[in-house]
Amino acid sequence: MTEFNRRKFLEGSAGVAASASLGTGAAVWAPAVHAQSLNLKPEKGAKLRVLRWSRFVQGDIDAYMVNVKKFTEKTGIEVRVDNEGWEDVRPKAAVAANTGAGPDIILSTNDDANLYPDKLLDVTDVAEYLGKKYGGWYPACEAYLRPDGKKWIGLALGASGSYMVYRQSQLKAAGFDAFPKNTDDFLKMLRALKEKGTPGGFALGNATGDGLWTNWLIWSHGGKLVDANNKVVIDSPETIKALEYAKEMYATFIPGTLSWLDPNNNKAFLDSQISVTNNGISIYYAAKNSQDPKVHDLAADINHASFPIGPVGVPTESHLFFNQMVMKYTKYPNAAKEFLRFMMEFEQFDPWLTGAGGYIAQPLRAYEKSQIWTVDAKHTPYRDGVKNLRPAGYAGKLGYASAGAGADFIVCNMVAEAASGSKTPKEAAERAQKRAERYYKV
Repeated sequence: MTEFNRRKFLEGSAGVAASASLGTGAAVWAPAVHAQSLNLKPEKGAKLRVLRWSRFVQGDIDAYMVNVKKFTEKTGIEVRVDNEGWEDVRPKAAVAANTGAGPDIILSTNDDANLYPDKLLDVTDVAEYLGKKYGGWYPACEAYLRPDGKKWIGLALGASGSYMVYRQSQLKAAGFDAFPKNTDDFLKMLRALKEKGTPGGFALGNATGDGLWTNWLIWSHGGKLVDANNKVVIDSPETIKALEYAKEMYATFIPGTLSWLDPNNNKAFLDSQISVTNNGISIYYAAKNSQDPKVHDLAADINHASFPIGPVGVPTESHLFFNQMVMKYTKYPNAAKEFLRFMMEFEQFDPWLTGAGGYIAQPLRAYEKSQIWTVDAKHTPYRDGVKNLRPAGYAGKLGYASAGAGADFIVCNMVAEAASGSKTPKEAAERAQKRAERYYKV
């Protein structure tokens, strides 16, 4: 598989025209080229049920529900939206796929669509329409949702960027004027922060989003779960080096990270227990909008950066990918596809990106021009989350095996075992190898 972080992206047929901003800060750019209408005809009496992950920033769900209301007003189609935690959406989606009953549309994470591709509606017509109109999909979107290179089994919604979130004043107090660019200096910074009593902390529990830093760790040292032929190769010298590095990182962490799930590092950071972690922009968003003066004042001290470059010498970004799946059992396939098309159009999607405050990076190139990415310089690092995303199944082909291995937290568990010392790096790698081979059967 091609390295996504070094891949060149061809310009699509649609350009974008940037223009001056409104006084409210809303973007007023618009696509320069418009594709022809799909002319989807929703079924008479259609009703839709949408299951999606719960918001980490309030503006996301607020803007999403405004768009849902607009869709109902325009089409007369009633839409029910159920919100669940990330960890709950995945099993509920699997049950729906296996029983043939449940929500018509499911918004889930990473490559969950590849767990049951034959249970999903073909949405190629919608994907091609949107791609032509909005400058094309980033390669990671096709890797996740077009596994055969032909049929689209879902539409990308975007990704929550997993970037470094840190306190500028505390880094400076530890002797660092800028966030480290390489893993050697990064480890020095973590040690210095601990010595100052302002340690860092990274989730080592089964955290769907914040546990993705463990992919970066392995990839940055040259390790990978599988090779380009889907052969499991996680038990390698490169992985061992990464796990030895993880042990040194863990020695600088605040206690308790082995049980951290996605909300824990947010809370620890906003409580001033840690000075650096990996996260979406939700920590900054929460601080800016907090009614607690102490928390609100943190916003000015928060900044963001990309993960340091490891021995491989190139960025190795891993982010929480969001997909939109239409279940094949739906009684209203045209209505469901029309809903997704409507929600991805500029008039709805750009206000939603803006409402989410930079928490979600776009999957279509045209939306790079959204003003949300430049209205605040602290938003900008999150803009290219999907563009630079390396799929969790790297370097193999995505499918049931990659989705299952990801859902089983094999890499995250391996790092936690080695970092904490419950297993040696070699033992942890050997166990991960055996677990992964159960999914990647020859």
